[in-house]
Amino acid sequence: MRTIIAYLLMIACLSALIRAFSFGRLEPADFTFSNGTEIKTVDPALVTGQPEGRVVRALFEGLCSWDPQDLSPQPGVAARWEISDDKLVYTFHLREDARWSNGEAVTAEDFVWSYRRFLHPRTGAEYAYELWYLVGAEKYSSGRVEIGDPVEVELPQRPPGARPYASGEIRRGTLIRMEGDGDEPVYVVAINGTEHRFGKSAAAAGVRDYRWLLYDFHHVGIRAVDRATLEIRLRHPVPYFINLMGFYPLSPVNRKCVETYGYPAWTKPENIVSNGPYLLQSRRIRDRIRLVKNPRYWDRDNVRTDVIDVLAVESTITGLNLYLTGDADWVPTVPNEIIPDLIGRRQADFQPSPYLGTEYYLLNVEKPPLDDPRVRQALSMAIDRSEIVTKILRAGQKPARSVVPTDIRCYTDYTPAECEDMNIEKARRLLADAGYPGGRGLPKIEILYNTNESHQAIAELIQSQWKRNLGVDARLQNQDWARYLNSRRVGEFMVSRAGWIGDYVDPATFLMMFASNSPSNHTRWSNAQFDGLLEQARVEKDDRRRMECFQRAERILMEEMPVIPVYFTVSRAMVRPYVRGYYPNILDTHPLKDIRIDPVEKARVLREEGL
Repeated sequence: MRTIIAYLLMIACLSALIRAFSFGRLEPADFTFSNGTEIKTVDPALVTGQPEGRVVRALFEGLCSWDPQDLSPQPGVAARWEISDDKLVYTFHLREDARWSNGEAVTAEDFVWSYRRFLHPRTGAEYAYELWYLVGAEKYSSGRVEIGDPVEVELPQRPPGARPYASGEIRRGTLIRMEGDGDEPVYVVAINGTEHRFGKSAAAAGVRDYRWLLYDFHHVGIRAVDRATLEIRLRHPVPYFINLMGFYPLSPVNRKCVETYGYPAWTKPENIVSNGPYLLQSRRIRDRIRLVKNPRYWDRDNVRTDVIDVLAVESTITGLNLYLTGDADWVPTVPNEIIPDLIGRRQADFQPSPYLGTEYYLLNVEKPPLDDPRVRQALSMAIDRSEIVTKILRAGQKPARSVVPTDIRCYTDYTPAECEDMNIEKARRLLADAGYPGGRGLPKIEILYNTNESHQAIAELIQSQWKRNLGVDARLQNQDWARYLNSRRVGEFMVSRAGWIGDYVDPATFLMMFASNSPSNHTRWSNAQFDGLLEQARVEKDDRRRMECFQRAERILMEEMPVIPVYFTVSRAMVRPYVRGYYPNILDTHPLKDIRIDPVEKARVLREEGL
């Protein structure tokens, strides 16, 4: 390891980067890890990335949690649950000792309100589709209403005595007709036997302004039976639904806190109210988040680590230096350059293992020439994926020709549908057929990636391959994590690096996000046949036929190529041998609640290393 330290010290900018972390101003934490970047938010409804997920899992807890070894569902806020014989009704019984950090009980109504907020189009949750399994949830979330639907109308004014950021007054009734043409019709709603007219242009007599007119949430499949009993009704059976209830975006948030401070103020350390094993003590931008044990957490006796520091370190070189000098106990990835050395030395704290993740490039089909599938296919066929994994990554990653990882076959009966392998001659013909022979006349392709040495190296290599194989010029654009996520969300990119780790072990977690109505479909691609197959898979009770629907859908995706698979991921973490409760698993998820430090072993290891 000393040679690795010497390698790091040769990098001229390293000392300046390390000095940016003010270690001397805080007492050392019991456990410290590099989180890969500055996170976007700790609001469960708005998170989309693994760095955010690590923190949100510590601050909040949903109905279920996940076992740290095999990720099987375990009781969380719900102490137990029952499932109806037809697998459509789930009844969750909340534990009596579940508390918010302000001391108030976590109730069934907290989940009803949080799921309503999560699904509301105003929130813009990219994971909203994960709850569309609930009766009426997709209709509510999409904002679509039809004649005869029960609707709720939110008025501009808030109820008397409402908190500063509460929703406006709600009126409920039945939509009986729509008047006018265009994008802003007048909605006629029958409320208590009387017709009321609502419109955004309230110039006409008798037309009231409104904020939102949505499918009535009272008809969505979630209700509080009583203070400690929550009932969820599904449109169709979902084999992994209990696992999904442990997914961190589905954690509840405290209504009083959110409505008092609004976003993002409610997430600040001085305001936030949470219900997980840890509290947000402080956050220093571009430095760290400090988490402290929550004394009101129901399972506090099994939370063995009192203080955790989450470092905002984008550079894998900086992260590894912190690890080697004893300032970090876990880094989620290491520089590609030293991986062969680590593997050759058989380092016990570096054991790469496969997990259910795919790295790919998203293509914005609204940006010419990427609106032409021939161009998209040509770009995919001109990529030498083997060169990427052997020359840059070198930790056992595999070239990917499907969005769903091939390793899913070890856990399900699904066989991914693959795109064509590298075929330079065919790629050139496709590009010529699209009107760009030899790449002539093709606008310069922009490749967006977030700050990371590997992402940059891969983008540079693909840039070179496209130029060499197709005559296509590409320009690289690097952005920090938060800006990069926003650019993808609003469509300000042509080609963007992206990746996905399964939220559960099923092809649905990889394919559903490319549906036309998915908030996570940043490609802007839409295909009615693809959507129809996903819907068939949603309601199909026979697992074999369900997998066939997914496979046919993925085949369409790989033919249309709005997304170019690049490689299947492996874990590249380094974890100190004195860290307990960290287990490799197929989703690379490591709940901080289960992490603890063996102080005797830590003293021995650091003493041996002279730290």
